[in-house]
Amino acid sequence: MLSAFSIRAFTIILAATLFITPFGGCRRSTSTDETPDTSTYRPESTPATQFERDLKFIRDGHFKYVWVFSRKDDKEFTREDSDALRANAPKVVDWVTTDATKKVIGGSNFDLEPAQMAALQKRFKIEDYSVK
Repeated sequence: MLSAFSIRAFTIILAATLFITPFGGCRRSTSTDETPDTSTYRPESTPATQFERDLKFIRDGHFKYVWVFSRKDDKEFTREDSDALRANAPKVVDWVTTDATKKVIGGSNFDLEPAQMAALQKRFKIEDYSVK
């Protein structure tokens, strides 16, 4: 027959084993042979030109509409040009001047009104880089 002490010791050991066992399977293997899965990782290449970097900056803003404005005579933007852009594109929230101040990239979540677009087209060349 088992003594009361050995039954109590057996019960404590059994309870401790049942309590600890579920946590034993949660540990991750620490094998040095394991290499991380890089099959889906594709680093983005750095854009080559300043224009491409500035365009990426605007696109990273996740704007629905992206336009590139340049003067029809391919000269640098003046203060008056900048004022005309802001007056006719009031919903554009992010502007970047690029290519030695010869181009301006604008990003917005709202399309330009037809009258505003017509006024801008009279003064500027407009390229639409919006994601379709």
